[in-house]
This record gives sequence, C-alpha cells and structure tokens, in this order.
Amino acid sequence: QLVESEGGLVQAGDSLRLSCAASGRTFSSYAMGWFRQAPGKEREFVAAINWSGARTQYADSVKGRFTISRDNAKNTVYLQMNSLKPEDTAVYYCAAAPAVRVTPVQYDYWGQGTQVTVSS
Repeated sequence: QLVESEGGLVQAGDSLRLSCAASGRTFSSYAMGWFRQAPGKEREFVAAINWSGARTQYADSVKGRFTISRDNAKNTVYLQMNSLKPEDTAVYYCAAAPAVRVTPVQYDYWGQGTQVTVSS
C-alpha cells in the first residue's frame, strides 16, 4: 500500500513537499514514480527514481523545479516541488514499478492521490 501525504493549497512561486509512504510490503527494490492528473486531462508522468536513488527522470514541464528522492530505510519517496505554477494544479499520485518508466500502465502499485492546488 502506498499512501501520499496531504497536498494543499499554495500560491504561485511557493514550495511544497509530498511524501509517499509504503506499508504492507517493502518497495526498496522498486522504482518509484510520481504522476499527476488535472481535471479533464490524462494522467501524466512527473518524475521517477530507480531503486537505489542513483537514477532519476523528470518530465520537461517540471525539470529544474521538482526533485524526487527516496529513503529506503523509511520506505518513503518524496517529491520536492519548488516555484510552483498554477498549471501544476492536479491530483498527484505515487506509484511503484519494476524499473523507471514514464507511462502509467507500467506501474503496478498506486497511492490514492493527493490534491495540490496552486493559485495565481
């Protein structure tokens, strides 16, 4: 089971850190990803990190603003979001996959999602 931390309502330019805690099983051997889905849009890739944390991948839209990291001892993955923009508003999901992937169908486990709203 993957459980995201509470998102929130922030202003443009603010920062927010999401966390995703795993329970029931260990995900230390899995790649972890963050996706988001805005109303009326498809779920889109945001960032992913391999099992060791040595490799990361980002969507162009968040590159340089968002940072994904993980702490395998805590079975937790993080998404640090800086310089937030209104277009970052979406429900954010964490997910686990055997390797770093960018499409949702390649992820086996999903959190329930958390709302992030960025006001202008």
